[in-house]
Amino acid sequence: MQTEKRRPTGLIDYFALALTTFGVGYIPGAPGTYGSAVGVGIYLLSWQWVQSLRSNGFGFLIGPAEPVLYGFFGVLLVVGTLISFWAASRSISLLGSEDPHEAVVDEVVGQLITFAFVPFGIGWPLILTGFILFRIFDIWKPYPIDDLQNLHGGLGICADDIVAGVYAGICLSVIYAVMLSV
Repeated sequence: MQTEKRRPTGLIDYFALALTTFGVGYIPGAPGTYGSAVGVGIYLLSWQWVQSLRSNGFGFLIGPAEPVLYGFFGVLLVVGTLISFWAASRSISLLGSEDPHEAVVDEVVGQLITFAFVPFGIGWPLILTGFILFRIFDIWKPYPIDDLQNLHGGLGICADDIVAGVYAGICLSVIYAVMLSV
């Protein structure tokens, strides 16, 4: 549904647009796929950050990597999700649509949620599997994902991708468990 498009009026509007689009939302083709790739990048960077601290002699600051990394990742997910609601809501009038295709913050958050179901360091095959699973659920939109798009504002933009991320994460964790048992 189209809404009246308005011009950004200040720093907060530009900040919301930057968060909503991650710079890839304007690339023609498949902005949702590009947004999911940004989510994979954030996942890999968060893993690399903790590994870097440990290898550069700062391991004593963080202790065992896994609890700190999961805590960091959990905070990133919660804060990122809340900010995504705000940024997506603000972008509706800036981009002139109730669910603008340029808005990829929902895909970023959904992709990160997918990886919250498995341990860090799962390897490229499972990272690629998680990426593909999320894109399948995001495009397919099985119940209730499609209905969640009818929610108002940023919640409607993001809720469907959050549930798609949960579905993909459950599937990924089952695949991971099967791989461990083989």
